[in-house]
Amino acid sequence: MQAIAVAAISARAMAEAAASDGFKVIALDLFGDVDTRRAASRWLPIGAPGSLHIESESVLAALHTLAREGEGGEPVLGWIAGSGFEGEPELLEEGAAVLPLIGTAPAAVRRLRDPAAFFGFLAAHVIPFPQVMLQPPEDPAGWLMKDAHGCGGWHVRHAPWSMDEPPSSHHYFQREMPGLPMSATFIANGRDVHVLGFNEQTVRRFGTRPFVFCGAVGPVPVAEDMARRVTAIARTLTAEFELRGLCSLDFMRDGDAIGVLEVNPRPPASMSLYRMPAGSPGVMQAHLRACLDGELPPPVPSHAQEVEGIEIVFAQQPLQLDAAAAQRLAAWPGIRDLPEAGQRFDIDDPLCTLTASGSNAQQVRARLNEGRERLLQSLETKA
Repeated sequence: MQAIAVAAISARAMAEAAASDGFKVIALDLFGDVDTRRAASRWLPIGAPGSLHIESESVLAALHTLAREGEGGEPVLGWIAGSGFEGEPELLEEGAAVLPLIGTAPAAVRRLRDPAAFFGFLAAHVIPFPQVMLQPPEDPAGWLMKDAHGCGGWHVRHAPWSMDEPPSSHHYFQREMPGLPMSATFIANGRDVHVLGFNEQTVRRFGTRPFVFCGAVGPVPVAEDMARRVTAIARTLTAEFELRGLCSLDFMRDGDAIGVLEVNPRPPASMSLYRMPAGSPGVMQAHLRACLDGELPPPVPSHAQEVEGIEIVFAQQPLQLDAAAAQRLAAWPGIRDLPEAGQRFDIDDPLCTLTASGSNAQQVRARLNEGRERLLQSLETKA
């Protein structure tokens, strides 16, 4: 059994997918949730849960340990970087020198997260995107400030912007575009792509943060022309930036118009919405084949799949999870990222993730919303 490491702010989805594909998994993340540890043969912490920030020293120490010791007497094939590494190309480079990185190269990640390079490429190739400025606009009305090194939408601000220091080279300003936030989940081999499907994203306001990522629903149907356009954009970006493995393309949809927001050059949260057809490799096996062998899943007729959804549940008040509350959560239908008893949460800390399925996106959203409200009410009334 081959051993691989998966690293992210939360590595549970990658760990479960890799274990399901027959790998021995070492998980590196901030939380060490019950189901993450269940899927992995070993868990190594790489940061404090409440920080939502990966500690470089902890990552490198963990990778050195795996490179030196292996796992269960077997060498570790490499490591896969997930959410939280988008703005850390130097860390990716240092980590890749210790243990092979199975994914998009750090140099490509650096270019993707350089606003001038990324949006300059889009403009040169007439790929639609909401207007971008690298300096604060004179009239900030209708503009957003973003951090190209951020993830999860926590970095997005409306005008007027509250900053402790002047904007850095990775901050940029973007016209707010009306419409529905969406994404395309795809597998890339550096030249071409295999699109798994399209998703509707769930974003909500948290205080001064208007667009925090809270989940996704997919696959959802889109018009053939739009699917063709978005796929062509993903293919163009893959060839330019040599994207490899599981990725996602975030965009706004306003009627027939689209506006590209960013590319996530790593396994996205939406990967957990997809099951490969019977007889095909799973999503993590497909990731490795694309990265290591340049092999994409073969084109297949669309297979029947229910619409799936994920919803991150955030704490609405400070709490400490006692044993009784932990047991209630463990028995909750469709729960993932299950915290251990004794864990403390501040307001807006991620508590867990709910999942649901149904025949259409509206039904799935309703089930997720109902589940979230019932779960939070349960914790409030029985805390």
